[in-house]
Amino acid sequence: MSNPELDLDAMLARFRERAEAVRSRNMPPIGGEERQRFLDQAQADFMDFAIIGDANASIEDGVLTLRVDLSSSDGD
Repeated sequence: MSNPELDLDAMLARFRERAEAVRSRNMPPIGGEERQRFLDQAQADFMDFAIIGDANASIEDGVLTLRVDLSSSDGD
């Protein structure tokens, strides 16, 4: 069984779409501690998807490498 070639640009685009979906999803009718847990999880999900979506991806010798620049863009 052969594996189709991984389309890195499409994969990264899907992560960017997921980040946007997390950012724009509706808040369910919950309150109190549950609401805060939902907000915390949404923030973590957004950050994870956005980081991967912003990565530069390559495959070398069969290894997928995601390169993420975590340096500050404002020179800090």
